[in-house]
Amino acid sequence: MRPPRSSTHERERADERERANDAPAAELVRLFREHQLGLARTALMIVGDRATAEDVVQDAFVEAHRRIDRLRDPDRMLPYIRASVVNRCRSVLRRRKLAFSIARVHEPPVWSAESAAILGEERREVFLALQGLPRRQREALVLRYYLDLGESEIAEVMGIRGSTVRSTTARALAALATRLGESHDQD
Repeated sequence: MRPPRSSTHERERADERERANDAPAAELVRLFREHQLGLARTALMIVGDRATAEDVVQDAFVEAHRRIDRLRDPDRMLPYIRASVVNRCRSVLRRRKLAFSIARVHEPPVWSAESAAILGEERREVFLALQGLPRRQREALVLRYYLDLGESEIAEVMGIRGSTVRSTTARALAALATRLGESHDQD
């Protein structure tokens, strides 16, 4: 016996709604596959250790999935996740600063001999010099030169104006050049 036409039509509409609801989740999965590694590297440049960087990125994607109903526009998902990663990095650094000021616990250097060998001495020097910059300058340089974001994208991720991005980046580059110049002079 054939089902009534209305139930077939309702089932088709339900299937269509389900596919529409799966589209943002599929886009989030695609973004994770394509950008997870780059975002983890970005977080590493900001927080200084791999495990924390990976946790930050994973947490950002989990939060995006949790809020998937608010992230329907696929063009807005990646900027949202980038901003989330940067904000989570900031939170990690704040917690570390607070813990350090209270406990004064010795933390071993981030770079193991294995990591230093893999990255090479020059990259390690740049990374260490970058870590010595103020948070905002470090974020601006990482977003600009590591993720290759434009000024407006950086402004959106950091929550600042484009003119502030330009001035912050210029100051950061000058400070980085000074730090790298000093480290080479000492050798």
